[in-house]
Parts: sequence; C-alpha cells; structure tokens
Amino acid sequence: MDGRDQSTARRGTATGFRRCPFAMPLCWVSIPGGTCWFGDSARPRPVGDLLVAVTPLTYGQLDHAEACHLAELVGGRLPTSVEWEWLAAGPERRPFPWGEQPWSPHLARLRGPASHHEGPGLVAGHRKGATPQGLLDLAGNVREWTSTPVMGGGYVIRGGSYASKPLYSRSTFLNAVHAERRSPGISVRPVRSA
Repeated sequence: MDGRDQSTARRGTATGFRRCPFAMPLCWVSIPGGTCWFGDSARPRPVGDLLVAVTPLTYGQLDHAEACHLAELVGGRLPTSVEWEWLAAGPERRPFPWGEQPWSPHLARLRGPASHHEGPGLVAGHRKGATPQGLLDLAGNVREWTSTPVMGGGYVIRGGSYASKPLYSRSTFLNAVHAERRSPGISVRPVRSA
C-alpha cells in the first residue's frame, strides 16, 4: 500500500455542497510528522503524522465555515498553519515547496513579469512545482484556508494564488483574512491525522 486512498470530491455552492460529477477522485498521501521550524524565526513546533490531499479543492468561493464543511465532507479537516508550513517546507525548510529554485512559470501559477492570470487554473497543472512527497499547488493557483485563528475574526491563509507575486508563495509566508471572506483565490486542502 502506498499510503494513498481515494474519496469523492464535492463542489461548493452558495446553498451547500453537491456531488461534482466530473471531479477526479481525491488522492491522499501520507506525510510523516516531525519538528517544523516554524516561521522566519524557526520556532520548533511538533507536527504529527498526516494524510494530506495531493491537490487543493478549488470548487468556488468558500468562506472559512464552508471550507471547514467541505474538508469534513471529504473526510478531513483544515490544517493548522504549522501543519501547512510542514507540508510546504518539510524538515529541510525548503524556501518553496519544490525546493531552492527561484519561481518560474512552469513551477506554480503565480503573477510574474510575463505571467498574469484572470483566475485559478487547472488543478495539478504545475507538476514540476510538487513537493518531494508529491503534493501539488502549495505555492500557487489558490491560497489555502487553515484552522489557525487571528485577532479580529480572521484565519491564517497560506500559499500563493494566481494573483500573488512569487514572494508571497514562500513556504514561511503567511497572511490572514476575515472568516467571511470569499475569493476565487482561496480554497481548501484537507488533511487528517494518520
């Protein structure tokens, strides 16, 4: 067994969630836990073993409550900010999910000098930007909700979106938005404890 299982993807709508008939099966990969040297100050934080969706679910504009619900529907939950950084940086503290190499358009869907996008693109469309464990789209296409709250009724979001500059897709970069924020550039990557 390679640590993957499959679940049915769902589509978010303003009135709830329904089966998405054209969606690929959701693949999960096992990521061993360890010590995440969190943030630019490299604070040690323990992370348990996780099962993680290989790709984010980019089905519409979801606020935080809807993102939590969608993650639950597919058998997971939102990651904490520390867990998300562990997925992106790994024990090596990779500056980008793919490693040390500076961003170029074949690695992630981000905004660059010759790269402007109107919205999210094909999920898993940048395979060269995968982590060593095979996780896709951590640095581009859509930012991802986490379960980590911030003052003022918001939550931390991680990763870069199609509208982000490469600087904002670094593994240690974090941002926060209000829980009711909906954007085509923010979505969900479910995780669950292994």
